Amino acid sequence: MKSEQIRWSKVSGWVGIDQSSAATRDLVLVFIDHPTCLSEGWFSDLRSIYPNAVIAGVSTSGSFLDTLISDNDAVATAVSFERSRVQCASRNIGDFEDVRVLGADLAQELMGDDLRHVLIFSDGLRVNGSDLARGFSDVLPEGITITGGLAGDGTRFGTTYVIGNAPASTGTIAAVGFYGESIVAKSGCFAGWEEFGPERVITRSHANVLYAIDNRPALDLYKSYLGDFASDLPRSGLRFPMSVRENTDSTPIIRTLLAVDEGEQSLTFAGDVPQGYLCRLLKTNMDLLIDNAGLAAESSKHEYSEEFLVIAVSCVGRRLVLGQLCEEELEIIRETLGDKAVITGF
Repeated sequence: MKSEQIRWSKVSGWVGIDQSSAATRDLVLVFIDHPTCLSEGWFSDLRSIYPNAVIAGVSTSGSFLDTLISDNDAVATAVSFERSRVQCASRNIGDFEDVRVLGADLAQELMGDDLRHVLIFSDGLRVNGSDLARGFSDVLPEGITITGGLAGDGTRFGTTYVIGNAPASTGTIAAVGFYGESIVAKSGCFAGWEEFGPERVITRSHANVLYAIDNRPALDLYKSYLGDFASDLPRSGLRFPMSVRENTDSTPIIRTLLAVDEGEQSLTFAGDVPQGYLCRLLKTNMDLLIDNAGLAAESSKHEYSEEFLVIAVSCVGRRLVLGQLCEEELEIIRETLGDKAVITGF
């Protein structure tokens, strides 16, 4: 694998390009701060630079280029493979009644005897991530790894965008398939959040929408824990995700808040919150978050003699807690994975 990383701004356009190798790039991963992605001409310029590459990415709540996080710009990592290939497929949510069916349809298009990994980029506010993941898992054979992330919109909770080999659009889900026997894909996921308060029962919910906890309106109970932070919902909810588990013997799964509904007194999360499950609120501190970023890197570690691609996906809630220390997540990834790692993400 060979790569280069470039940056776009309204003032300078795309800078850092190696024109001699641009036409040989197979994949360009681009991460953008909305509304940068709607600026006229930025995608067509990128396409003209890399005419033969699959271009995919998302709008973000901060874009990663090596160990730096930036806003109000776009960053791109262009990659050439010697013995592998990539393919991109995309769908619009509005064309499907069920996002699980959408995921299965995308997976079916990417199927191939030499498929090794699928990278998913999804609209961040209109999708139940659990159902989307199930759709891919319904179709892809065992042994094909799946990773990805939901697009961001800073802390605005307005609109998110996905690039799937086309200009940025809302309501889009794109997937990139990686093919070839030489492809090795590993992933790690650690959190660093701590549970607080009593464990309660989800007494009314549907998919990723939570209506009642212990028969009490979910939003009302949630606000009682947030205190002064409650006035800044849904933004402040990113600081206090929720853990859910089927029973006391199950491993908890973290769910991030996407929206609140004052009329319904409901909370919408990025994944399922099944009725009858147990739940608790979560909080954290800076050291825990940074240490767990290192654990995620350690669990995905693989010995490479040449440079390799690292796609880091972190929740905007972590950034709100870490503040100016947020780049330490990336620095510990660099320290753990070494100088051969080409780091990008959002």
